[in-house]
Amino acid sequence: MKPAIDPVANLAELYLEPLLAGERDACRKVIDNAIERGNTAYSLLTKLVWPTMELLQSLYREDRISISSLNMATRLNRTLTDQLCARLERKPDNGRKVLIFCGNDEPEELGGQICADLFESDGYSVRFAGGGVPEDEVLKLIGDLRPDLLVMFGTLPAGVPAVRKLIDYLREVNSCPDMQVLCCGGIYKRAEGLAEEIGADLFASDAAEAVVVANSNREQRATVDQQTVGRTRRIRKAAARKQHHASRAGEQIAEAV
Repeated sequence: MKPAIDPVANLAELYLEPLLAGERDACRKVIDNAIERGNTAYSLLTKLVWPTMELLQSLYREDRISISSLNMATRLNRTLTDQLCARLERKPDNGRKVLIFCGNDEPEELGGQICADLFESDGYSVRFAGGGVPEDEVLKLIGDLRPDLLVMFGTLPAGVPAVRKLIDYLREVNSCPDMQVLCCGGIYKRAEGLAEEIGADLFASDAAEAVVVANSNREQRATVDQQTVGRTRRIRKAAARKQHHASRAGEQIAEAV
């Protein structure tokens, strides 16, 4: 008889305690036993590893775990993510390219990596540049790769201004006009409407949802009204043009007189 599939939620407690303690072998056994009982790599990534990653960040923000516990657990989570991603089923190439960046922090790197792996398993050609990439290199990569989708993954408020600035620049110079921008991660989930406010075309709360949203909304673009990014700048430019025209008209009248 085939073994019954364990509900992934029931594994969370078994997984979290050794993860926080950095007990690598114990965590591997939890994952291996779950796979032996019929759980898929996809379900473990999306329903165990990802929620655990978010829980760890929440526990740290609430000062319930130390930075050493967070780092050990996150790095171990990432090691097991690598092993699970090798087991993911792969769909045929869908002809679409995605470029992924994330915040410059270990948990954000893990979230960005899972996004990259799930997009790749869905048939996308993926480039994952991680975090800490200078703005000029980000723009060069976008120009060189011309991706269909740019995914910005973030969990911390400190990373939002840079994403805002990048989207503002892309809109202003009309760089890669056919490229969609998708914001994903904890900060965009916790702050409702933030992704729309900074001008993203799409929003997803997690990696699994990001793939679904990208596949279901290929033509969706943020409207000018939705794009609050750069709105103040546009208003200033419009006011400056109006003042210039008014001054020029005044000069012409004075010359005529």
